[in-house]
Amino acid sequence: MRKFLGTGLICGLLIASAGAYALSGQQFARDAKIGIAQARSIALKAHPGKIIDEELEREAGGSGLRYSFVIRTGQVKQEVGVDAQDGAVLENKTEGPNPD
Repeated sequence: MRKFLGTGLICGLLIASAGAYALSGQQFARDAKIGIAQARSIALKAHPGKIIDEELEREAGGSGLRYSFVIRTGQVKQEVGVDAQDGAVLENKTEGPNPD
């Protein structure tokens, strides 16, 4: 019994920690024609760097469903929006210096 309890606890912790890294806006994923991996690739081609935040959201412009990425390059953060239906870059703007 103790072995099963320990295994269950470990599995629960793994599931909980995996959820902490889930894409914000996951409830819209079934409506997207472009997957997150492809959207990341498009965003990084538009502005190379390290993705530090990502979200799938409903927002005006394009098809109305977009991936929004914050990409850090040096001390600058760039917001890149990628249409979740056709992969078009909808936004590519500087957010300002990184406060870190």
